[in-house]
Amino acid sequence: MFLQRMAVGVYGANCYILGDDKTNEAAVIDPGGDAKEILTMLEDNGLQLKYILLTHGHGDHIGGLQELKEKTNAPVYMHKDDHYLLQDKNRNYSAMMGGPVIEMSADAFLTDGEGLELGELKLKVIYTPGHTQGGICIHVNDSVFTGDTLFANSIGRTDLDGGNYELIIRSIKEKLMVLDDDTTVFPGHGPASKIGIEKVTNPYIK
Repeated sequence: MFLQRMAVGVYGANCYILGDDKTNEAAVIDPGGDAKEILTMLEDNGLQLKYILLTHGHGDHIGGLQELKEKTNAPVYMHKDDHYLLQDKNRNYSAMMGGPVIEMSADAFLTDGEGLELGELKLKVIYTPGHTQGGICIHVNDSVFTGDTLFANSIGRTDLDGGNYELIIRSIKEKLMVLDDDTTVFPGHGPASKIGIEKVTNPYIK
């Protein structure tokens, strides 16, 4: 599996490019900005973009979305409960971040447990509301891409539109902490971790 992390946009959010080694089909998770750099990374590695996946609808995770969509025509997938954020520059905060202002519609909506095929890779959607109403994580092989739900030694903030502290804790404990301890956590900000490490060290879920 091809995997590349890129710190993008004005907040340096983590964008991930996944690629299937056999077919060169690719997915971009959370194109938060710097669309030209994302496109260059795809081109340099001979990857064909099949999906644009949004873990949630906040501006620091969607800043490069419009340009990436226009240049590739790849479909945008997210959970329906965050669609209102994507469609409103004020509620997704892109209007006040100093980067691209985003008001768009998704092409399709993902549901809990849904699978997506990326060449020979099987991506599974995990619905994890709490940071936002429609937050999701993407599980593939021994990796999980957690957006702003779970960070190394921390969790996503819940004081923004759609946030709910009790719900994010429940999502993490019931949906993420049940994954294998060796599962690598790739968050929306900051360094990677492991599920087993977070079980022991994360002060919010111990």
